[in-house]
Amino acid sequence: MSAKVSTKRQPRTREEEGTETQTVEAPTMAERGPSNHIYVGKKPVMSYAMSALIQLSQMGEVNIKARGMAISRAVDVAEIVTRRLGNGTFFVKNINISTEQVKSTETGEMRNVSSIEILVGK
Repeated sequence: MSAKVSTKRQPRTREEEGTETQTVEAPTMAERGPSNHIYVGKKPVMSYAMSALIQLSQMGEVNIKARGMAISRAVDVAEIVTRRLGNGTFFVKNINISTEQVKSTETGEMRNVSSIEILVGK
């Protein structure tokens, strides 16, 4: 008969690891941008809408920003906040559309990307 031997590795303790740990500083306020700005990306629309609602209750207005394919998601966030979640309390104050030049990561050349900023407030 053969006996089975467990080959699972036991986790190492800090003393065994040595000085492999690194400290990472949290980004400063200037690196993150203003606290009432929401940059819309690939997350679900409702997560941005809830974040916008929290910012609106604390600051009174929020700036929803997006570029490229996320523009339609930013418009959805603004509509959900003003019509469905806001109960008539919030409205769109201003909308800015523009074009930004971005350096492509694949080819390294500059290309134009559309962007939108939607200011929602009381």
